[in-house]
Amino acid sequence: MSKPGTAPAQGPSLPDAQCQGTERGQDVAATDPQGNTPIVPDSQFNAALPPLSGDINAPLEPMSSMATTQPQAPAIPAPQAAPPLPAAQGTQPLATGDAIGPVTPEDPQLAQPLTPLASFDSTPLQTETAPNGERAPDIRYDMEVRGLAELNLDDEFKGLSALREGKGKAANATQVSARAREDEQLAIRLMKSLGYYDATAVSTLQREQQGEGEAGRLKVVLTATPGRLYRLSSITVNADPTIPPDLVRSNLPLKVGDPIEAARIQGAEANVSLVLPQRGYPFVKMGQRDILLEDQGPEPVGAYILPVDTGPRSSFGKLTTVGDRVFDLDHLNVFPRFDEGQLYDSRLTDDLRNALVATGLFNGIAVEPKRTGRIAPDGTEEIDLQVTQTKGPARTLSGEGGYSTGQGVRLQGSFTNRNAFKPEGAIIASVIAGTQEQGLSGTFRRSNAGRRDRTFQVIASASHQNYDAFDAFIGTVAFRWSYDSTPIWQKKFTYAFGGELTGTNESVYDFARGERVRGTYGIAAIPGQVVFDQSNDLLNPTRGYRLKLNLSPETSVRGAVRPYARTMIEGTFYYPFNDSLVIAGRARAGAIFGIERDDLAPSRRYYGGGGGSVRGYGFQRLGPFDPQGNPVGGRSLNEFALEARYRFGNFGIVPFIDAGNSYESTLPTGKDLRFGAGIGGRFYTNFGPLRVDVATPLNRRPGDGKIALYISIGQAF
Repeated sequence: MSKPGTAPAQGPSLPDAQCQGTERGQDVAATDPQGNTPIVPDSQFNAALPPLSGDINAPLEPMSSMATTQPQAPAIPAPQAAPPLPAAQGTQPLATGDAIGPVTPEDPQLAQPLTPLASFDSTPLQTETAPNGERAPDIRYDMEVRGLAELNLDDEFKGLSALREGKGKAANATQVSARAREDEQLAIRLMKSLGYYDATAVSTLQREQQGEGEAGRLKVVLTATPGRLYRLSSITVNADPTIPPDLVRSNLPLKVGDPIEAARIQGAEANVSLVLPQRGYPFVKMGQRDILLEDQGPEPVGAYILPVDTGPRSSFGKLTTVGDRVFDLDHLNVFPRFDEGQLYDSRLTDDLRNALVATGLFNGIAVEPKRTGRIAPDGTEEIDLQVTQTKGPARTLSGEGGYSTGQGVRLQGSFTNRNAFKPEGAIIASVIAGTQEQGLSGTFRRSNAGRRDRTFQVIASASHQNYDAFDAFIGTVAFRWSYDSTPIWQKKFTYAFGGELTGTNESVYDFARGERVRGTYGIAAIPGQVVFDQSNDLLNPTRGYRLKLNLSPETSVRGAVRPYARTMIEGTFYYPFNDSLVIAGRARAGAIFGIERDDLAPSRRYYGGGGGSVRGYGFQRLGPFDPQGNPVGGRSLNEFALEARYRFGNFGIVPFIDAGNSYESTLPTGKDLRFGAGIGGRFYTNFGPLRVDVATPLNRRPGDGKIALYISIGQAF
């Protein structure tokens, strides 16, 4: 490079001979091609070099000292130079041979030593203060995001954005800028999760215009650019052979051409982890996936490789147990729904765990497959299930209550020891206290009696019931076998049957004598029930239907033996109109065959009205009356109900209309239906909805109230 104001020097090239002589260390008096310019010998050149220290850590000498202490090298004759260029106006040309003085810095500050780091003030920056010394108010900012809405990422971005978390306030612009940089990285991560691996995001801060003399709000504009979408070019699964051969690949729902989307990839791999244990491979392990991206072709692609360790194909072996035992192995073997040697299925393992949880006797329960090395005749490895038990409390206190017009307040409390007679032999003591009903009962219950979910009960009870229809003192001894649904395992088909002996002393209106008299009845019954349940929830169904049939052959003894049969059929349906609204309906009909109404104990007759029947009418006040205006019940019944259950969050509103009546005839006639309508409120809890209904009779009779109130737990049906 030439310096301005001088002619560029034409340096000669070294001839080969020179290079060779120099390499041999000889002092050669060579000449230039013209033969008139001497070259400095090596000895003179080396003598002109400053002395070097042997200590490589020694500080360098100042430039000034080097200039004064170095020996003056002999002058080298200059080659023939071109005539000097004319000097600029107002300057003197530099004469040949004039020495150039040492270069000095233009700014004297540059020659000063650097300030030591320790002398810097490291106190953190403080927020700007107001003139009166108080902390200045936070600055405000707005935010605009561009480019994410097209990818349906706006909502996810808003939920994670640092700028949005700041709610439009910051201490200073630097803090806003830091949040914006965080959001840039967030936007890039979100776009990459959809397969846009070339994505970029840039944020800018702008000052919005305000009135004169006012500081404008900041506006952050974040612009996201996704770039090209990467797609799968190949899918390779490295796994051991399985039965069937394509078990892994067929359950990996990915295909060539799919976007390399994180959720899609992870969901496909999770499906393999879920399905293989259901198909005989309980020890499957997913390896680390590898996706090789390639962006040089016409379309950016990625090659997907997934290693899978399937483990051995397995079948069910035996149950083993460890821990603080609640059940021994004999009782544990009541719960499985699989047989030894059956192909392993993780759903049946989960079912066993849920059944043990439903007993309520464990603080913790775990069911884990364990390898045994035993090979079954079909080539599978027998896998034992290890049940780890942690004992929980067996004793509980519980209570429930309700109120309805006509029935008054009803409170019930109970004490239960669920494992008083092992295994699962429970003792239950209950007490009922109400304005119109009082009672005591004791129950022995054996759960999972010889078969899972089969229950055997023996019940003894004594109660006093004082209603408009009758005043009765009732004593009962009964037993019952049942196959039941539980909150954890709702079944499509359940049943119950048993036997019952009841003695009751009741007041009854004698139409022949024209007055109420007391009578004693002895009743023997064999009640049975069948339920077919296609609803989606035991306590709060929102879709499906249920059918229930009750049949109880009975004999009443009051001076003579009179056999008869009580029957009841009921159907309910639940239709989800949308996510918030469910239409629910019920129809019920009952009939008593083989006996006259007046020969029946009043407590065994059918009555209509009340919270579980036709709301708006008093409890048991639908049906025939005696001359004194008290209900006497009937031999048949029909009821209908329709509800619109609208739910918002944990609350709900339920308008409803009910209809029905009871009749003296054996079969319900459908005539003289009584209608009630109202509205209810619901508060949904984890144990069921709390129900408050207010209703009024639409075709009110003399003596019927205008308003009826019902409070209880659970839906009306």
